[in-house]
Amino acid sequence: MSSPSETAPAGGAPRWSQARRVSIVLGLNAALIVGLVVVGVLAGSVSVLAAAGDTVADCLALALGLIAIALRDRDPDHPRANRPIAVAALVNGSLLLAVTVSVVVEAVTRLREGSPPVEGLPVVIVSLVTMIVMLAGAFVLGFSAGDEDLHMRSVLLDALADAAVAAAIVIAGVIILLTGGAYWLDPVLALGVSLVIAVAAIRLIVKSIAALRGKSVDFGDD
Repeated sequence: MSSPSETAPAGGAPRWSQARRVSIVLGLNAALIVGLVVVGVLAGSVSVLAAAGDTVADCLALALGLIAIALRDRDPDHPRANRPIAVAALVNGSLLLAVTVSVVVEAVTRLREGSPPVEGLPVVIVSLVTMIVMLAGAFVLGFSAGDEDLHMRSVLLDALADAAVAAAIVIAGVIILLTGGAYWLDPVLALGVSLVIAVAAIRLIVKSIAALRGKSVDFGDD
């Protein structure tokens, strides 16, 4: 029996292994971190820093996911072969939730005390690059990755969610540029980003716990 990382779509060429696809996405995420942190700090954008924190959490989860894939593929027919995958998905969701809490605290503080000036152009540029990179990562994974297992679904959802978030930050950056103000958009957007991430993280945690308890998990009910 072939492992899930070696299956091929019906009527098509074999996909790259899960490990290879996840490794590529990990590399793409890691390449973004420095740029996001630098621009977030210099531009004073909490939404960009939120994206940076999310990317760091993603990298940790992807690295753990690679270990889980390797453990599962050592004996894919074992009754508990997918437990490492569920653990990786659980850690992924927990890290995302932790990042979300820290971003919410910072965003609320800025809204209460007044949002400092935000440089719109660097925010637009780095967010546009992030959106392109995340869409490239989703393409590498393949949109059928969501039907493979819980971990691959979580990785694909992360990539697509990050692309959507980056697109929203681009729009906010353009508005800040055009108005020469509206700095409140940055923390408000950060709160919106946090809400999206929190919902996805909680769903992932619930599914991961269910999988660890031996219950079947439907990948297509989100």
